Amino acid sequence: MIQKSKGSNVFRVSNDKVIVYIGYRNQNGEMIMISTRGRYAIRLMIDIAEHQEDGFVPMKEVAVRQGLSLKYLEQFLPALTKNNFLIGIQGKNGGYRLTRNPEEYKIGEILRVTEKSLEPVSCLVEGAPECERRKICKTIDFWSGLNDVVNEYLDSKTLADLM
Repeated sequence: MIQKSKGSNVFRVSNDKVIVYIGYRNQNGEMIMISTRGRYAIRLMIDIAEHQEDGFVPMKEVAVRQGLSLKYLEQFLPALTKNNFLIGIQGKNGGYRLTRNPEEYKIGEILRVTEKSLEPVSCLVEGAPECERRKICKTIDFWSGLNDVVNEYLDSKTLADLM
């Protein structure tokens, strides 16, 4: 039996197992850690990797194959090109290609470009003001450890691993 503690992200699955969901709430109030922007960026990169052998891959084709909105993909394409993950050309035979081999892209680096933050708590976000309780915080080591585990895992997987 699954029970949710009222007003928290803690779910009790059984008497001895508790799951804590880390992340933020989407517009439906559901907890998520990686947004559609990050998930779709990975799908886009995989699709391009799988279809670029014949040249530049048109975004229209990626959108159709992935069942995604072209307008939504175009919202985060600039971040991927600005950070040199993709190169694009316009016009006939235009589209996008990877700038590296799929095995050279870590999933973590793609997500760090497309997501606002991957940190489980705001006090770990780079550039955030230091929390006044940090020196006495009893949970900061826990959150920092969770952050390390998540980032190590994301950086241990490459685009090629997901193809």
